[in-house]
Amino acid sequence: MPKHPASANRAYRNVARLVRPLMRSMTRRDWQGMEHLPASGGFVVAGNHMSNIDPLTFAHYVYDAGFAPRILAKASLFKVPVLGALLRATGQIPVERNSTHAHDALDPGIEALREGRCVAVFPEGTLTRDPDLWPMTAKTGVARLALEARVPVIPVAQWGMQDILPRYSKRFRPFPRKHVSVHAGPPVPLDDLYGRPLDAATLREATERVMDAVTAILAEIRGEEPPAVRYDMRTALRAAKADPTQVPVGPSRGTPADDPRPRPEEADAAPGTTTDGEDS
Repeated sequence: MPKHPASANRAYRNVARLVRPLMRSMTRRDWQGMEHLPASGGFVVAGNHMSNIDPLTFAHYVYDAGFAPRILAKASLFKVPVLGALLRATGQIPVERNSTHAHDALDPGIEALREGRCVAVFPEGTLTRDPDLWPMTAKTGVARLALEARVPVIPVAQWGMQDILPRYSKRFRPFPRKHVSVHAGPPVPLDDLYGRPLDAATLREATERVMDAVTAILAEIRGEEPPAVRYDMRTALRAAKADPTQVPVGPSRGTPADDPRPRPEEADAAPGTTTDGEDS
């Protein structure tokens, strides 16, 4: 594979020169399925999200597969000194959270896809709240991107970065190197939906197909059966409002640093952003 993707600009390549060696020093990589990423044309890569550091794994995998991903990221990150400049320089896509213009926020992503670029999203819109780190119910932004641009969605599952930086924890544990798996699967079949109106039912059906594919790959990696029903943050939020003593924490978790209780501001967060961030 080429050292850098042809679509990577100078800023992207400079960032990669710094980040790739760092990632390699922290991880023992099990990367599979790169052959599923299309050789030409635009496409969406959709992955699960368990740790604030796993966007780096996600981007590293896609970059080494030969593509410079345009990642949907919450707009507030673009205001952070240095980080914001890097995000803009590398062509990442800002998305406004909790905005009445959430649909319009996807327009730059759709344009990038039509230009033949790779757009990366975390459909859940935030770190999963599932107590055992399975993918939860996703926003429909990934479906809108794929159906409006009529491009394939490649499901990607990752596992292991939570051992370096657990969910909501500040305990950064890069060493010893952790085993990190990132596997891609074949494109999710969505072409039968192209002629249908982009209403709530169509978007939800497409989104569920994507998340079913991501979950199935993750189940293979983990060698475990996923929950029969996906964790739904809005349902959990309503339950928590009705009875604040009910904390949706599984038997294997529940420490304050890993509290999966939904935060009210995230229930209507922006579509498919990569961090704490349209759903019908």
